[in-house]
Amino acid sequence: MDDTTAVVTGASRGLGAAVARTFAAEGAHVVGCARDTDALDATATDIREHGGTMTTMRADVRDEFDVERLMETAAREGGEIDLVVANAGVYHGETGGTPLSEESYAAFDDHLRTNGRGVFATIRESLPHLAADARVLVPSGAVARKSMAGYGSYAVSKATAEAIARGFAADLEQVVPVVDPGQVATDLTGETGRDPADVAAMFRWAATAPPAELEGEIVDLKTWKRATR
Repeated sequence: MDDTTAVVTGASRGLGAAVARTFAAEGAHVVGCARDTDALDATATDIREHGGTMTTMRADVRDEFDVERLMETAAREGGEIDLVVANAGVYHGETGGTPLSEESYAAFDDHLRTNGRGVFATIRESLPHLAADARVLVPSGAVARKSMAGYGSYAVSKATAEAIARGFAADLEQVVPVVDPGQVATDLTGETGRDPADVAAMFRWAATAPPAELEGEIVDLKTWKRATR
């Protein structure tokens, strides 16, 4: 991944931070954003202490002007953008304990605005700066496709994110896969699931594998393990 410019949203903790560390360790220049600047700076410090490079910027994916500035910064830092990981997301409430029948309008709106519209803004604002062979990875999970009690509007928002990815995949020459790593131990999941550091290897593979290996709507754990065994 030498000479690669990679933008990772939600890079302050969890999966985003793990992906940023993995990309930087492989030689990419990472441009990361988050709302929590202290946690974001901690990620960047760790990367730099291990010999990697990272540019940080406070940005809220709910604000397209923030995202526009993020992508402009990435392009100034490293030229064309080679990778985008539209990772930033929120979950309001206890994981698996937010049925639609009890969902507040505020939670519904912010799930859609962050996890759905935020993915749209991230991809849309990257377009003027994307390399012809760039790749855009959209993290998701089974709740986007399967009926699971208690996931409410979070599940709705992830289904929206997947639909956005499919739309851009159909419209663009660049590869835009949905990456489903299974449940990852983050704040969003109550710290239950796979270690983000282990899952980040899957994103590294999805960022560098031949396009033919990413065919289909979902790149999941089976796809990854089958391709790398």
